Amino acid sequence: MTASGDFAPESERVTRQLRDEILDGVRRPGSRLVERELAEALGVSRLPVREALKVLVAEGLVTPRPRTWAVVREFTPSDVADLDEVRSALEALAFRLAAQRHTRAGLERLRADVDAELDAARAGDAVRARRAAADFHQTVTSLAANELLTELERVLRSRLRWLLGQHDDLLAVAREHEALYDAIAERDVPRVEALVMQHLASSRKAAMDHRKQNRT
Repeated sequence: MTASGDFAPESERVTRQLRDEILDGVRRPGSRLVERELAEALGVSRLPVREALKVLVAEGLVTPRPRTWAVVREFTPSDVADLDEVRSALEALAFRLAAQRHTRAGLERLRADVDAELDAARAGDAVRARRAAADFHQTVTSLAANELLTELERVLRSRLRWLLGQHDDLLAVAREHEALYDAIAERDVPRVEALVMQHLASSRKAAMDHRKQNRT
């Protein structure tokens, strides 16, 4: 272990890699996750793979199967509807509180998230744009300065990140985030609340369109 604390257990590294591959679309819904095969591919023993799969099951990204394998979760329309309801409630609160409570340093982080998302969207880099979009929402939650809200977001983070990735018009999402940033920066709570409702509605439609397009 280094003095800087850079060391991370193998299980954490494997968890992070598998989580990113699932959320970035490298491992598609329904894909098999077999301990032995993953261990060979990642150059680790089966134990960290087993631990990683347990974490991803708890996060709601993986569905366990008997013995030593699992599958990438296939979110049903009902799953998506449930997630959307919870997301709508949490984000309405998070954005409102962020507009009221943000600090200068927090606002700078949020601006950096928006800039990263805009750059990636303009470059057509879907993975980077979607990651930056998820970072934007996570930063908004931190700006809300509510420990319980942060705890709830942390529990749901992977599933919410999956939901946030269900869109194809990268630049449109980035521009909506930029408009939200401007309203938060101005502490314009009524405008923030209106923009959040519009953002949730457009996200809902984008997710439906994405789902239809990916059925074929």
